Amino acid sequence: MIEVGSVFPDFSLTDQEGETHSRKDFGGAKTVFYFYPKDDTSGCTAEACEFRDLMPDIKGARIVGVSPDGQKSHKKFVDKHSLNFTLLSDTDHKLVEPLGIWVEKSLYGRKYMGVERTTYLVDTDGKILHIWRKVKPQGHAAEVQALLNS
Repeated sequence: MIEVGSVFPDFSLTDQEGETHSRKDFGGAKTVFYFYPKDDTSGCTAEACEFRDLMPDIKGARIVGVSPDGQKSHKKFVDKHSLNFTLLSDTDHKLVEPLGIWVEKSLYGRKYMGVERTTYLVDTDGKILHIWRKVKPQGHAAEVQALLNS
């Protein structure tokens, strides 16, 4: 499992506009990569909207959301909720699997694979500075903000 001090895995993923990004595209500033299960569900919407609302007060870092949803889903989610940050599509699990956050989950006794809600703070050189695991969506952006602004 990836830990604090590890280098964040490189990737090539598309955003809500269809543009391809890699880890090096986010160099030059700290980046918060927050991983969530699904666009436009209650918890994921609450988390995204909190990041949106706190963006002006989050000092010195970019926010990037990542989920297995595709570009069209991300575009609709961004437009519906006026999100002011990049969402990356990891439809083939090329990033969540190396991070160890593509896990078996259970809902009403049904087992399935999904994203374990996790956030990584990555420095300008791609090194992981902080990890929030098994995140609760409500209040999480405020936790990230508090660490960055301390």
